[in-house]
Amino acid sequence: MSSNTAAQIRESLGHPIIDGDGHIVEILTVFLDYLRQVGGTKLAERYRQIHEANSPYHDDAEGWYALDAAARQKRRLMRPPSWLVNTADARERATTMLPNLIRARLDEFGIDFAIMYTSVGIPIATSDDDELRLGGCRALNLMYADLFDAHRDRMTPSAVIPIHTPDEAIAEMEFAVKERGFKTITIPGCVRRPIEGAGGHRQAVWIDPLAVDSLYDYDPVWAKCLELGVAPATHHNGMGAGWGARSTTTNFMYNHIGHFAAGAEAACKALFMGGVTQRFPDLRIAFLEGGAGWALSLLNDIVEHWEKRNVGALRRVTDPALLDRTALSDYFERYGGDLVNATGDAAKLDSIFASPPGAETADDVDDWKAIGLSGKDDIGKRFLPNFFIGCEADDRMNGAAFDARLNPFGQKLNAFLGSDIGHWDVPDPTKVIPEAWEMVEDGLLSEPDFRAFTFENVTRLHTQMNPDFFKGTAVEGAVTSL
Repeated sequence: MSSNTAAQIRESLGHPIIDGDGHIVEILTVFLDYLRQVGGTKLAERYRQIHEANSPYHDDAEGWYALDAAARQKRRLMRPPSWLVNTADARERATTMLPNLIRARLDEFGIDFAIMYTSVGIPIATSDDDELRLGGCRALNLMYADLFDAHRDRMTPSAVIPIHTPDEAIAEMEFAVKERGFKTITIPGCVRRPIEGAGGHRQAVWIDPLAVDSLYDYDPVWAKCLELGVAPATHHNGMGAGWGARSTTTNFMYNHIGHFAAGAEAACKALFMGGVTQRFPDLRIAFLEGGAGWALSLLNDIVEHWEKRNVGALRRVTDPALLDRTALSDYFERYGGDLVNATGDAAKLDSIFASPPGAETADDVDDWKAIGLSGKDDIGKRFLPNFFIGCEADDRMNGAAFDARLNPFGQKLNAFLGSDIGHWDVPDPTKVIPEAWEMVEDGLLSEPDFRAFTFENVTRLHTQMNPDFFKGTAVEGAVTSL
């Protein structure tokens, strides 16, 4: 880690530092008061019981802690997050929960402006319980608006938006932006939906990534984001039922490692493959806490798949109609040997050479038609400007985001700093900026890259959706100059 303090590093720069992803740890009693206002005493009590059972991450009402190991295995209950907040230092614990104290320490952290996100809202927004999901998001937004109202010059909260249906998302967006003045929103990147078996019993879940094979048309949501001038961001939880290997019953770290990247990759891939960035080229979307590795890998993977599987390549190489059956029969007869026991048996040769069932054409198997690509360059045009990648300070893969040699278009990803202050992986918030600056000292980022990482990219994310996003803030002058 850099030997310079956060304040020293900030003082040496010619630009502000904007934290694109800080967190507040909600005080349960305060949240319950807001939840009572929204949904009544019964809803608040129900959430209290769920919270105390530590079961927001799965659907078992008893909770992981109420069961023994055998019962957890039988029900396949994911090991829930545990020991998530700093208890070794009372000042740091208080900082995670009190906006006044966060504000008082921002200069110590080397941060000029911070965008603050939810903690408990991540599982609440993805809950299958309609009453809790809708009431919980409304209560959180009321609470955040009140808590951060006095700090708008240095911090702004992100509204928590449920998205099980487009209608519920649009309703909460309208309320949060128009009635409570939110300037950015947090959405789940995917929705877990039940698969029903015989008799209507739930047997499993499937992952709806909102833009490919979704249960609903979410285009009205993306249109509403543009209308309201808010860039949606997702901290999508890639743990739990429906996410395969990231749902062990015993090991939280096994479940956690890579889970934000998995959720981000699923959502981003669907937005691209579903043609959302083609239909809404001005939409800007952030994927938080997953780092840059998944995004760079996805972009390269999309290009490489398109080169082999675009409709022109299919027609030239894999179209069953291209097969010269006579020539192929000749090769089998000459070189098949014991592999072909009945040389000359037309019926058996037909079974070997048969095309897949059905009468598909190349157009039928064109997986890119929703995007309308005319060439490889269109991939870059519909990926690079639209997607912004939140990265934590200590992730050395941040350097890959700014290495244009690894990018098939010779450009850099829109990676930006998310401190994650407030959560367990930031035991000392004064070390965030020194950890990020270490990338410069180690030669993984240039100073211009660091400027883009800590200031320019997050600024473009929000001002390209809302030019007045930073108006009235401590960074307004620097943003205007940029």
